[in-house]
Amino acid sequence: MKIFVGLISLISILLVTLAGPLYKFGLIDLATAFAGFKFGVFAGIAALVLLGIQLLFKRDTASIGSALTSAMLAITAIAIPLSMMNSAENVPPIHDISTDLVNPPEFVAIAPLRADAPNPVEYAGVETATQQRAAYPELQTLRYSQSKSELVGATKQAIDNLGWELVNVNADTGIIEATDTTLWFGFKDDIVIRITDNGSKRLVDIRSKSRVGGSDLGKNAARIHKLIEELDDVLGE
Repeated sequence: MKIFVGLISLISILLVTLAGPLYKFGLIDLATAFAGFKFGVFAGIAALVLLGIQLLFKRDTASIGSALTSAMLAITAIAIPLSMMNSAENVPPIHDISTDLVNPPEFVAIAPLRADAPNPVEYAGVETATQQRAAYPELQTLRYSQSKSELVGATKQAIDNLGWELVNVNADTGIIEATDTTLWFGFKDDIVIRITDNGSKRLVDIRSKSRVGGSDLGKNAARIHKLIEELDDVLGE
């Protein structure tokens, strides 16, 4: 029974952890990847139940090492999807975040790269803005005293520091575009930064949008925060 319990727990963790890479490299679609999550949880629960039965009725077939390993694998397989579900419940089901909700920065060079993406390049609209305003009220237009050219250079450096792919830089219009590819699933999320003059100040707006998925689990807001922090570090703010 020890081997059977170990096998089920191993299957559970593989169903969960391999879902991302298999989708990332185009071997399965997103629905299949999420199905792997679901069956991974079921397998993890089954492994824990079987482990409990083994420890109660066939303790002589179990060892401390095998029991702990099986339990750890099964619990991890259950915890990862549940953690993601918990994150989804604690953030609004949106995937388009901007510091300017009235006139969000528009994608230019990235627009054709999103032609086949499930989420269109256009801003998601008033309902999304309302939900963002309630969830992330701190995300607003930034104001800097540096020149536009200085901010363009600093933004390029910040993007490079974060490991994102720089797609477009237009110093004249103050538009910088980049793509961030997530490590596990390989999701591509796009970022556009707009720098405009406003008297003695420069206004900086940032927009981050997922190419796929209804809810971003808070990733786009977190990405904007990371960029702001990195930009301030580069500028010495």
